[in-house]
Amino acid sequence: MGKDLKGKQLGKGICQRTDGLYVGRFTNRYGKREQKVFSRLQECKQWLADSQYADEHSNIAYASEMTVKAWFDFWIEMKERTVRPNTVRNYRERFAKNIDPLIGKFLLRDVKTLDCQRVMNQMADDGYRTTTINQTRIALYNMLDYAYQNDVIRKNPCNAMVKSNIGKESRKKEALTLEQQKLFVQGIKGTAYENQFRFLLQTGLRTGELVGLKWSDIDFEKRTLTIARTMEYRHSTKEWRIGPPKSKSGQRTIPLTEEALAILKKQKSKNQSMDVISIDWIEFVFLSRKGEPVKNSTYDTALFKVCDKMHIPRFSMHVLRHTFATRCIEAGMKPKTLQTILGHANIGITMNLYVHTTEDEKLKEINQIADALLVV
Repeated sequence: MGKDLKGKQLGKGICQRTDGLYVGRFTNRYGKREQKVFSRLQECKQWLADSQYADEHSNIAYASEMTVKAWFDFWIEMKERTVRPNTVRNYRERFAKNIDPLIGKFLLRDVKTLDCQRVMNQMADDGYRTTTINQTRIALYNMLDYAYQNDVIRKNPCNAMVKSNIGKESRKKEALTLEQQKLFVQGIKGTAYENQFRFLLQTGLRTGELVGLKWSDIDFEKRTLTIARTMEYRHSTKEWRIGPPKSKSGQRTIPLTEEALAILKKQKSKNQSMDVISIDWIEFVFLSRKGEPVKNSTYDTALFKVCDKMHIPRFSMHVLRHTFATRCIEAGMKPKTLQTILGHANIGITMNLYVHTTEDEKLKEINQIADALLVV
């Protein structure tokens, strides 16, 4: 039993140092000494109680006695072997921000359907959008279903009764109108990322595919490019991450327009005129003036500046992909062809998410059938 400086008993595992700070310590189930220092006694007691409880209920040999937090830590290690890093990152973020604070300390076997719904309700109260709440539900369902499929719990409490379509409506990402696109193209002339923005409007690539594009992916004779990777900068770890395309259908070869080929040749000349390019990035197509890849957030910031300058609504990089798809459909491209160019697994994704009929196109179509509607 530890004591404070006045000789008062503080309880097992807690003592007060001569500098007035409180120390909590215990030996975990692996025989390792855990210790932490606090300025306040109550904080020390709370940490000790929570840590001992978590240690007691984190043994996979007695899985049904594990806490939700301990089970998540076990489950996410399994997922890291089978899913993309972006998916793992999303699972971790949704658990840390939304699931853990409400039910992380619950024993796995004690989680009820009402508890799962409470997580969703709290997110709705906090102003989350429906898409994010649904992502949380997917993470919670999958981790609990893994427990159910392995006979750790009798049933999955995150069942069909748990509703996630209760948040704020997601903002619809619409393609640029023809007039907006013309203004945008005017606005990017002479800017640092003109080639990148124009190239997306010619190819419909995802931002990560654009960033990860290498010269070896380009076949100037066959006038094609092959999508072999995606790349993004992770601010949390301050590193670039390179991985495979989003899906099997994302690994594709697409034809290039004359304009796209001309943009690539301009970019090649631009790269050759740079003073320094790191050996790490010499193979990559679209680089900044410093000879390095450009971060996603930097592209978005540049887009906002152009939008403000040309007095059009702000939009993100992904809208350029939407715009490419919409222009293709308007020009008569078959949806199935567009599906393969965009790298979608099924035609529904192409039509429902990326192709938006503009006001100009609706007016054009209605004028074409006006005579047929006129019955006198």
